[in-house]
Amino acid sequence: MKMITNKLRIIKSAITLLVVAFVFGTAATAQTEKGMHFEHGLTWQQVLDKAKAENKFIFVDCYTTWCGPCKMMSAQVFPLEEVGSFYNEKYIMVKVQLDTTKNDDEQVKGWFATGKEFVDKYNVRVYPTYLFFDNKGEIVHRAVGSSDPATFITKGKDALNKETQYYAVKHLYEGGQKDDSLLYKLAKMSSEAYDQPFAGKVAREYLATQKNLLTENNIRLLSNAIQKSTDPGFTELMKNVELFDKYNYPGYAAKTIRMVIGKEEIFPVIAPGGATPVDNPDWKTAYDRAEKKFGASAASEAIGYYKIALARQANNWPAFSTAVSDYVKTYSSNVSGPMLNDYAWTIFEKCDDMACVEKALSWSKQSVAANDKDHAFIDTYANLLYKAGKKKEAIEWEQKQKTLPRAMMQRATRLQLIRW
Repeated sequence: MKMITNKLRIIKSAITLLVVAFVFGTAATAQTEKGMHFEHGLTWQQVLDKAKAENKFIFVDCYTTWCGPCKMMSAQVFPLEEVGSFYNEKYIMVKVQLDTTKNDDEQVKGWFATGKEFVDKYNVRVYPTYLFFDNKGEIVHRAVGSSDPATFITKGKDALNKETQYYAVKHLYEGGQKDDSLLYKLAKMSSEAYDQPFAGKVAREYLATQKNLLTENNIRLLSNAIQKSTDPGFTELMKNVELFDKYNYPGYAAKTIRMVIGKEEIFPVIAPGGATPVDNPDWKTAYDRAEKKFGASAASEAIGYYKIALARQANNWPAFSTAVSDYVKTYSSNVSGPMLNDYAWTIFEKCDDMACVEKALSWSKQSVAANDKDHAFIDTYANLLYKAGKKKEAIEWEQKQKTLPRAMMQRATRLQLIRW
């Protein structure tokens, strides 16, 4: 009798454990399914079959393992309940890795051929790129880049509506519809979808119909299409800096001019063939090339900016601080508060040389003078003061802003002020 009773107890305990495991497992599954539910272990054909059977569209996240924005979306946006609520109802979803690493498992390897097909067929050049297919497997929409949850949901909604589907509008164009309104719409959409070089082609067609290129809409369109000096927008940008800044953001023109000069005349000298920058770049040759094509002022500004970038990449902080100081002194009108703050915080994190720290303090002080309400600017300034040994002044700056309870303030400053 005792033996039977013991057996019953064992069975009862086992059942209890199974129930508990089931309950907790179900809860865990429910938690993971609050966000977007991506398919695993299926082939592309099986994904197509499932979409057809469930009458859903298909969402493909094209990503790489080294892509920062891809990681941000996977960690911060895809798991959100409101995002999952929309996408899970409307889409069958799959992630496709488009680079290769030594850690790739069999599932990732199994999608290499399909991934290459996506890259070639849909001109995937930036990451993340999102491809949207209907329930028959026909491409209907594409979108690129990281975004906040609301914008990301909007991208998914656009893919469901023929009026906002990128490829639906593109098909109208390919069918011969080329009125001004459609050309403008498609030029804007193709640029946002990073469908290059098609975006440039359509933009040029649209702009050729315009008598005035300097309207707000046209400037925004020109701005989206600038990649090289031969683009129509670049010529207008060089002649109308203030207008392009007005309809984009302060400093847009200088940033774009630097980007074009860097790609065409500086990088080929300091990083030949797109390789790692050489140890001792020939800045004079780079300047001469840029000056001949873009003028002395633009060439000097670009050289100064890329000296900063190169020193930062090389972790050469004395050279970095000197390059920033020279640039800030000469091109103060092109230096924004966020730029100054970024440079100053870099020195705080990376360099213990007090000469560098003192220079960074001057940049940080300048950013605070321009906006003494910005918490990040003040925080950087206080941290640099502390690092420079000016502890009392550092604490006063943080307390002035009342950014921390006093107990936390005292605890932080006993060690070293940190960014909150």
